[in-house]
Amino acid sequence: MKTKNSITLNLISKNYFLIAFIFIGTLCSNAQSTDSQKSISEAKVTGLRYISIHVLELEKSMKLYREILGFKLDNAEVLHGPGLEGMLVMKLKANDLTIGLSVTAPEFLHTIGPIGNTNHNHFMLKVNDIITIGNKLKEEGYELENENYARDKYTFFVGPNGEIIGLSSYE
Repeated sequence: MKTKNSITLNLISKNYFLIAFIFIGTLCSNAQSTDSQKSISEAKVTGLRYISIHVLELEKSMKLYREILGFKLDNAEVLHGPGLEGMLVMKLKANDLTIGLSVTAPEFLHTIGPIGNTNHNHFMLKVNDIITIGNKLKEEGYELENENYARDKYTFFVGPNGEIIGLSSYE
């Protein structure tokens, strides 16, 4: 009887240690996985920087945004450079939200819309870690407009619905 009990006890001990080993190994594996994903999960959108809208009807747009919605003109500037020469950009503010209304010079109307130009409708999101988010977007197959996003702290990409999304980590 002693040998049967000692064999049973020995089997229980071995199974107990095997289960404990598997359980501890799983915990350690999950901890490592959590640590490696921690930086990815901490990289996130922290707010909306601005919305940019290409204006086709200036008078109606100004009436809507200023008179009806209550935005105030913050500043306006005329841009210069390839594809945006003579573009007027008016920045309107309502509390902490900025909307940029852009009017393209007539000779550049054919450039409206494509990513890579300032004159496309888009929204710019504030992010706390553009490198991690940019790398993840590239891994998922998104094409980033600015490959120097780590240095420049911004980029644009086209979302799955055709929306143009900007990311910015500058202050």
